Amino acid sequence: MSYVDGFVAAVPTANRQAYIEHARQAAEVFKEYGALKVVECWGDDVPEGEVTSFPMAVQCRPDETVIFAWLVWPSREVRDQAMPRIMEDPRLSPEVNPMPFDGKRLIYGGFETVVDE
Repeated sequence: MSYVDGFVAAVPTANRQAYIEHARQAAEVFKEYGALKVVECWGDDVPEGEVTSFPMAVQCRPDETVIFAWLVWPSREVRDQAMPRIMEDPRLSPEVNPMPFDGKRLIYGGFETVVDE
C-alpha cells in the first residue's frame, strides 16, 4: 500500500498567495522524486477546540490560517530514498523558495496506509 506524509501548519493569512506558490514549486520537486500526489489545503472551516484542535496544535494566531497537506508515495521505501535528495535539492533552499510561515510550528509525520477505499 501507499505511504503518506502529512503536514499541518499556521500560515499568515496575508501570505496565502506566497504559500500557494511555495507549495506549487515544492510539489514539482516532490513529484520528480517519486511522490504520486501532493495535496495542499487552505483552512476554511477549522474550529478552535476546547481541549485540542488544529489551531491549538500549531499555535495559530488571529492573523493566521491553518493549512493541511499530504503527499502520497508508492511506499515508505521510495519516500525514505527520496527525502535526503529532496532536502538537498537547491530548488527548495530557503534562498530560492523561502517558507512563508514559521516552520517551527509545522507538525508532520509519515503514515502507513491501512484503508484506501
